[in-house]
Formats: sequence, C-alpha cells, structure tokens
Amino acid sequence: MKNFQNYMPEKYATAAFQEVEEGIYRTKSPYDDKEIFVTSLSFEMEPERFGEEDASPRNLTQIPIEGILDEFSVYVTDFYDQINETSETVCYQEFGSSSLADLQRLRTLLGKRFYAALCDDADEDDEYVMVME
Repeated sequence: MKNFQNYMPEKYATAAFQEVEEGIYRTKSPYDDKEIFVTSLSFEMEPERFGEEDASPRNLTQIPIEGILDEFSVYVTDFYDQINETSETVCYQEFGSSSLADLQRLRTLLGKRFYAALCDDADEDDEYVMVME
C-alpha cells in the first residue's frame, strides 16, 4: 500500500462529527452507542507486493489491511463502498478507535508505504513482517 493521504468525506461536515484535530473526528461508533475517534485515509494497493495480488479499491486484500489494524490498534468503521466501486486505483477507508493516540499513530502513514514482506529466515515464526517506509 502506498501514497497514504488524508481523505475528507462530506459526512465529516455534519453535526454527527466533531473535529478533535486535523483529520481526526469524534463520533458515535457504528457498532454501539460509545463515542469513538475516526479518520479516513486514501491509498493505493500495490498488486505486485506479497499479499496484495489482485488488489483493487473493490478488493482490499486481507494481509496489509489486517497489518494496519493490528499495528495501530484500529478497526474499520466505514468501507466507502460507493466511492471504492467507481475508483480505478485509489482506495478509501475509515478507521476508528476509542483511543485518540491510536489514530494519531495511524496518521503517521500519511505520505508513506505500508506492506507485507516475506521473511527470508526459514526459522521465523511468522511468514511475513509488516514494513512501513
């Protein structure tokens, strides 16, 4: 995944979202009545990378997305199905967390790449590692 950018959906201009800091908003969770923080990012998948084969805005592959969720302790709160359906290369996703710090860390991806790399060492417990550059 590359070219991470801030994405500002129209819904963030509604009363349901309160800006906490640039790109991060407080709102109700789509899953329960708790308040959470959300941010939206756009990015491009890299089909030539491990785990991103056959990836597109309509088919976000599991490995790098789960890597983001695990690495930054966030979860997906909006898939932006309509915009991803019409986009050729750019993917859009909203991430949420009950922790502002988690979203602040997630936003360190802006302008960077995040991808899975196969481990070279056969003794490794994990088949791949997540890389941010």
